[in-house]
Amino acid sequence: MAAGSLFGPEGTGVLEGDCLELTGQIPDASVHLILSDIPYGIGADAWDVLHENTNSALLGASPAQQRAGAVFRRRGKPINGWSEADGEIPRAYQDFCARWAGEWLRMLKPGGSALVFAGRRFAPRCVAALEDAGFNFRDMLAWVRPQAVHRAQRLSVVLTRRGDEARAQQWEGWRLGNLRPTFEPILWCFKPYRITIADNVIDHEVGAYHEEAFRRAFGSADNVIMCGLEQGEGGEHPTQKPVRLLKGLIELTTLPGHVVLDPFAGSGSTAVAAQETGRRYLAIERDPAYCEAIRRRLRR
Repeated sequence: MAAGSLFGPEGTGVLEGDCLELTGQIPDASVHLILSDIPYGIGADAWDVLHENTNSALLGASPAQQRAGAVFRRRGKPINGWSEADGEIPRAYQDFCARWAGEWLRMLKPGGSALVFAGRRFAPRCVAALEDAGFNFRDMLAWVRPQAVHRAQRLSVVLTRRGDEARAQQWEGWRLGNLRPTFEPILWCFKPYRITIADNVIDHEVGAYHEEAFRRAFGSADNVIMCGLEQGEGGEHPTQKPVRLLKGLIELTTLPGHVVLDPFAGSGSTAVAAQETGRRYLAIERDPAYCEAIRRRLRR
């Protein structure tokens, strides 16, 4: 299959279906960049449950979670202790990543990058799966969000509800959960190349990075990026990423006209960013409603 046959008349495409099936249609070494916000495996919603554990509390919700709205509206972890099955969740996530990592390597051009939003908890498992498939791990960028919702419950409040005022005073100031999640990791891996990066750039036009474009986008060449959603930009997807952030990552690693693939497209922010930077895009999403949202945003 010729690379051009994958795309529409403008060299772009939105494919509806399972990426594990559809990526088989993409020719070897035909993609310059894979940029994707993959499922984090933390139970944000049913599509984010990537294991077989049937813990009864999974995806449940407390009144506080219901009040939180779209953020943390469902429970993604056990509440009555950790069982042996719960301990298998990280390995199940690595197995999930291993199912597509080899296909990603096959589709990329030598020296091509895979930039992956993978979440803090299971990012190491994603890196291991990508390395096992043959990728080299280049760096981990930190995306700092201007606003981060902090839902760590106060231990003193829990104890007060139990009528244990003495312990509630003893544990004042302590919380259950995590610190405020102000950053998310962006994993930067690349497909190995022969000889040198300079030779690879001549042969395949990928492998180096465009520092000046990155500086223009984010103000520095640091691997810590501060960038938030623009006013009115949100609401398309519960894990939506800023288009400006994605545009900066696309311009970091590709040239105009290059092919950018997002196998877990969601509401299509990567495709929108590729379109706005003059790249070709291939967005794969299995939810028909989100596919329509992608097309609508691209028409806009």
